[in-house]
Amino acid sequence: MTQEKTGAMKVGPIVGLVETFQARALAEPDRLFAKMPDGSPLTFGALSRRADAAIAFLWDTGVRPGDRVVVMMRNSPQALAIIYGLMRAGMVWVPTNPTLVGDALAHAIHLVEARIVICDPDVVDNIEACGATAELGNLSLVGLPDMPPETAPKPWAGQPPSKNDLAALMFTSGTTGPSKATMVTYMMLELAVRAVIDFAGIVPGDNLYQWEPFYHIGGAQVILTPILTDVVLTIRERFSASRFWSDVAASGCTHIHHLGGIIQILLKLPPTPEDRAHGVRIAWGGGCATDVWRPFEARFGVELRECYGMTEACSITTQNSEGVLGCVGRPLPWFSVELKDEGGQIVGPGEGSGEIVVTTSLPGAIFPGYYRNPEATAKALRDDGFHTGDLGSWNEDGLLRFHGRMGDSVRVRGELVSAHEVESVANQHPDVEESAITGVPAEIGENDIQLFLRLRTDATEDPEGVYRWLAERLAPHQRPAYIAFIDAFPKTPSQRIQKHRLPKSPADRWVRRAAVGRETA
Repeated sequence: MTQEKTGAMKVGPIVGLVETFQARALAEPDRLFAKMPDGSPLTFGALSRRADAAIAFLWDTGVRPGDRVVVMMRNSPQALAIIYGLMRAGMVWVPTNPTLVGDALAHAIHLVEARIVICDPDVVDNIEACGATAELGNLSLVGLPDMPPETAPKPWAGQPPSKNDLAALMFTSGTTGPSKATMVTYMMLELAVRAVIDFAGIVPGDNLYQWEPFYHIGGAQVILTPILTDVVLTIRERFSASRFWSDVAASGCTHIHHLGGIIQILLKLPPTPEDRAHGVRIAWGGGCATDVWRPFEARFGVELRECYGMTEACSITTQNSEGVLGCVGRPLPWFSVELKDEGGQIVGPGEGSGEIVVTTSLPGAIFPGYYRNPEATAKALRDDGFHTGDLGSWNEDGLLRFHGRMGDSVRVRGELVSAHEVESVANQHPDVEESAITGVPAEIGENDIQLFLRLRTDATEDPEGVYRWLAERLAPHQRPAYIAFIDAFPKTPSQRIQKHRLPKSPADRWVRRAAVGRETA
């Protein structure tokens, strides 16, 4: 079965993000682009001038179009100026999590053959400590560059990049191994912005709450949205659960983006009058657990819209605008989706799950490959389409359901256990903030399940109580053999847990066999 969408959204011509931004900045320099974290307004004209100042700085440093520039900065006006400057000049933006350290950071810098690293001042020591600057002789390291906001540099007069030029190298999640650098073109970024506008029901005059980091594709497409429609961004440095609803209300926001479990986090907050004292209409994003979907809508009075996608296919591939619980919807007009089993046969409705394979009618809508990684590129981009490595199934109406990563499962006593199925149940426990499972060698059979839990701040560790609660909700082969508690999970830029960095045998883990006996497990 192949799923295609026939909706009102049309493909239309690619207008060019850089050209359109420049035209808007010239025609409406005083139009508001964003409200920044410190409360200051940022206009199109001011952002354009800052972008030209960034280009002048980069040029003086020796950066030229096509060079890779690693940007390790938190959400700020300076970060926006760097990003827009890179795009305007055709220099390649490499957004990187500013919390990266050690080998993971060195890997990112080496992989993209960075010409320069620009970072917040408190990140400089971490970059120097990882060793990348000493090993790459032509690499420059710059703390926050001095670009006074009132500087009026000479406007960039170079040719704008073409739609298929490389705009960015964005790192994949890297949940099971080293991150790969996805090659993202200007066309792909524009399609990502268009998808957000359509999927989230954005109309002129809306105000988008931008908490997600610029270095994630979800943040990247939002900071480009004002180019193609008359909206304002309310930008924050990070997500704050305690201040969330009061902040969106005071800022007049109409839309929020959900990612990385924030729906569950917000639902676990104590009810307050602020729950509905806001103007938010729609929460859009991915990864919402089915059991919290309707409770979130009922409590906060916000319509929740779920989508599925990957950076490799313009961020959003399918969208659920029909409100069907537990589904990620139908493909966008330029995509088609098939599900295929291990033998390459197409999986239809009622036939179980299969790998999500994406094709496009619009050349350039799927990424050209992973930078300097031909093996991973060949595995993903095949003759029959882009093999996502994700599992999905169809409901009876032809809507896609998402079941997690193909590799994110554990074989227990002959049964393949989906991490998504176990973690979604564990996250429902009232004391649990988030969870992750990994497979560990078993005495009998292939593997046992090890469950890691991050608890709410007011909760106490009670592994046996958690296990008995889970045992009422999971099949025997899905129940953890070990439970360990963790203060913070190692995460990717997209807020996915990096399971390969979790300890294999935590010293203080709870052991099911010793506590409840194998026969009751």
